[in-house]
Amino acid sequence: MRHTSLAELPCPIARTLDVVGEWWTLLIVRDALLGIRRFDDFKQTGIADNILAARLKMLTEEGILERRQYQARPDRYEYLLTDKGTALAPVIAALRSWGRAWTTGEDRSPRLVHKACGHEGSAGLHCEHCGGSLTAEELALAPSG
Repeated sequence: MRHTSLAELPCPIARTLDVVGEWWTLLIVRDALLGIRRFDDFKQTGIADNILAARLKMLTEEGILERRQYQARPDRYEYLLTDKGTALAPVIAALRSWGRAWTTGEDRSPRLVHKACGHEGSAGLHCEHCGGSLTAEELALAPSG
């Protein structure tokens, strides 16, 4: 059953959830960020073929993934992240960070490593004006305008 579209709401959070709010979608993006490109490799999460095919189609239509043929007879395709897709990396990092802090269970998730120095990175917020780091206690929602 399809939920009501959030695409027309005057809120970028709602519009984003309209695109990536279904849980398999972000797991596919996570795997693509890890270098997975082929249909069969995306199935490692346990997603059903029909759901995976639908999500890959949607992610391609939304410009998050690019579908590229890598074999003919039979035709086979791989899915590569676009710049729009790669821009979801901080979202994935923030979800991982929140999940490590607030959920229980084994953690076999990939570490987030800063390529320049090789140490683990973290998802964090900063002030766009002064550049200072922000904690949850320092944030407040304010009306737009």
